[in-house]
Amino acid sequence: MGLTIIDAQLIRELLPMGECIERLIPAMSALSNGKVVNPTRMKMPAGGGGEHLLLMPSRAENLSCYGAKLVTLHPNNPAQELPAVQGLMTLFDTDSGAAVAILDAAEITAIRTAAASGLATKLLAREDATTVGIFGTGVQAQSHIDAMSAVRSIEEYVVWGRDPAKAQLFAAAQTARTGCHVRCAGEPAEAGACDIVCTVTGSDKPILEASWLRPGVHLNLVGSHDLACREVDTATVLACSVYVDSMASCRSEAGDLMIPIAEGAIAESHIKGEIGQLLNGVIGGRTSSDEMTLYKSLGVATQDLFAAQWVYEKAVAQGIGIVVDF
Repeated sequence: MGLTIIDAQLIRELLPMGECIERLIPAMSALSNGKVVNPTRMKMPAGGGGEHLLLMPSRAENLSCYGAKLVTLHPNNPAQELPAVQGLMTLFDTDSGAAVAILDAAEITAIRTAAASGLATKLLAREDATTVGIFGTGVQAQSHIDAMSAVRSIEEYVVWGRDPAKAQLFAAAQTARTGCHVRCAGEPAEAGACDIVCTVTGSDKPILEASWLRPGVHLNLVGSHDLACREVDTATVLACSVYVDSMASCRSEAGDLMIPIAEGAIAESHIKGEIGQLLNGVIGGRTSSDEMTLYKSLGVATQDLFAAQWVYEKAVAQGIGIVVDF
């Protein structure tokens, strides 16, 4: 059996944001229905500067492949103009166990992470939301512009970053790339006052304050994935109806939520549940235009599996990708 190698450029061609968002609907539904095997992410320290090696396997009923994502996280890489996340996604034939595909994991991660926020936004944000605030200027900031544009008619993106010069360059580049109106925020409160707010930073301390938020806002919290780190303050969590991708991942990695729980500010019951439960009709969504909603994204291997399987099947059907004997 041949092994199909699919690089980042081909993934971008085969996995447009809108398709990825739709592909995550059965993924998240299956996760919350117990139809997948999705072990908690294994994280191994790989250096003294926050470097890690992460392993994320998953198997789903009725898919022809199961798989595992193996990535490195080197937070200081962007300062050297290198990707922070690098690695491989490998797919195995469900019947024989043979390896059938290797995909660029960084590209899968970039698209499916933003697509998960896009799905949450589609389900929870106000229909009339027209402005998006983005905290961060990296890969996910760019991907989230694509994801938000896929689910709402956005008139303006307001970007804030720690480095104003970098934020200015990012805003100009995204305006040129997308044709959307993307501007740099003079103060972080400007980004925080939008209809939809996405935090995609590497910060370990809150960069978004509850006092900046407007009634009816929807938040996507994406950047933090450690129990000791968070991007928003406790008051923000208190003010919002909270949803997560996975309760198991939340308990082991979501500092944004577990720190307020440890403080005694909220109980775990403050978390309404998983996005998959919302899709399955087990829990409800937004109830009013003034309600503030929050989606805490940690990323689960099931998302990677469903996205990678989709890309692999399209590549095989079109006879593209590099096929080697294995």
